[in-house]
Amino acid sequence: MSVFLGILHYFLNVIEIHNTFLLALVILCFVILAGVMISKLAVDPLEEHVNNLQNLSKETLHELNLPISTIMTNSHMLKKNMDNEKDLKRMSRIENACKMLQQRYNELDYMIKTQSLQELKESFDLKELVEQRVDFLKSVYPHMEFELDLESTFVTNDKIGLSKVIDNIIDNGVKYSHKINTLTIKLHNLTLHIQDYGCGMDEVELIHIFDTYYQSNKNMQGFGIGLSMVKRFCDMQKIKLNFKSTPNIGTTVLLDFKENECR
Repeated sequence: MSVFLGILHYFLNVIEIHNTFLLALVILCFVILAGVMISKLAVDPLEEHVNNLQNLSKETLHELNLPISTIMTNSHMLKKNMDNEKDLKRMSRIENACKMLQQRYNELDYMIKTQSLQELKESFDLKELVEQRVDFLKSVYPHMEFELDLESTFVTNDKIGLSKVIDNIIDNGVKYSHKINTLTIKLHNLTLHIQDYGCGMDEVELIHIFDTYYQSNKNMQGFGIGLSMVKRFCDMQKIKLNFKSTPNIGTTVLLDFKENECR
């Protein structure tokens, strides 16, 4: 600050600037320069702190991957030699818990990569991805029946982000299915249909489903950010998203991947 005051004194008394407009301009330049310097002094430690947190997150994720894989591999080997029903159930619970940990690991890894603006698109068979997500969600919702009618469909997209979208849509379908515990999932002509047979929505509710924190049923537990995240991801990845719903009949979510087709 003393340096700035010294330079200002130099312009006022040594060079003797008496023009009011020019004097105001000089003072404004010094104020801006001082603001930039102060901002830099404030931001640099914060940027360093963020970088340290990112590095710690990457290192922690790397360290977590090995024990998760070890538990999964050894539990699978132990299960082969078991014939006691109670022990098999216990081992299945351990495997399911590891799958959930692996899912959290993938999500954290995904978040770090998106923050660093890495290109995450890859080519893959959407049919295989849907089957993988359904296999995982069967362990989370053992009471649900999943009717699959899928054809092989190769697309280019953000695979991990799309996994989160599919999980979210299926989770909503389960959440609002009260009497018929069945979800129908079809994949034909580059369009994914996820249909539930739950409470459904009217036209007024459909208008608000993408509002952050909106919930069709206020008594239903949930994070309230799911469909807004789904909409944002689909817009960014050029996936056409559409909802068809009728009260007391159910809801069908359609994801159109025609612009994502592998060519």
